[in-house]
Amino acid sequence: MNGESCPARIAVVGGGRMGGGIAQAFAAAGSQVVIVEPDDQRAALERVSAGLHNAERRGSLGQVSAADVAGRVTAVSAPSQLAGEFDLAIEAVPEQRALKADVITAIENAVPPFAVIASNTSSLSITELVAALRDSTRFLGLHFFNPVPRSALVEIVRSPSTSDTTLTRARAWVRAIGKSDVVVNDSPGFATSRLGVCLGLEAIRMLEEGVADAADIDRAMELGYRHTMGPLRSTDLVGLDVRLAIAEHLYSTLGSRYEPPKLLREKVSRGELGRKSGHGFFTWDTVDTGAP
Repeated sequence: MNGESCPARIAVVGGGRMGGGIAQAFAAAGSQVVIVEPDDQRAALERVSAGLHNAERRGSLGQVSAADVAGRVTAVSAPSQLAGEFDLAIEAVPEQRALKADVITAIENAVPPFAVIASNTSSLSITELVAALRDSTRFLGLHFFNPVPRSALVEIVRSPSTSDTTLTRARAWVRAIGKSDVVVNDSPGFATSRLGVCLGLEAIRMLEEGVADAADIDRAMELGYRHTMGPLRSTDLVGLDVRLAIAEHLYSTLGSRYEPPKLLREKVSRGELGRKSGHGFFTWDTVDTGAP
């Protein structure tokens, strides 16, 4: 794709929706992918397979079959089981700093010294995460968007110690899987989460205050500002729990403008998490199964 070469072999640590989507995107572009999933390797592989069959039905796999692409993806239960050479290893575990730091350390111990190591964090400090590594020059953020196979963007986050070579390799690989990149320096929320959460939280406050209903708030941004999706529907797609976690982090680092609205906290406490639960700011006919 785009005249760039994919990494020959990559590891994705975390086989959930995001990890599965990342694995699918690289496998579809020609990489051999190993998913590290401690809980259920079969479910992780089935998630990728389901996503590939969806892509095949949409006609987005070209001449290759979903079964052939799925054959490029395998799974193991721990980073210590990664064997052989890898060009790239991406952690895609839940947004918890301590967990991510532990996973990144385990990755460094398992992959060769020339491999780039990346975090899929949407808001945590890359500079803080890199402190867990012996070689900080080969680490950066690769922030993918949901659903990964159909999204157009990857936000590349550079820490002060990320080398030019690491950045160049990462940009080439992003383009090789058919996506565009933006490069940002490490900062709370980077560019996308910082702007997206700010808009989403204000939309929730407007709903709380009765300014308009959810559909009209979204329609105002879609038609008035040409947003492809309104901020409340976008929050449903991301997950209200995920958006709350990011807002809490930005509130602690950037101040009161990111304080989570009461309505967001209440919905999360009731289990109204958006598409994945069937209800958030909108009702979804089909609960998200996790297939990209």
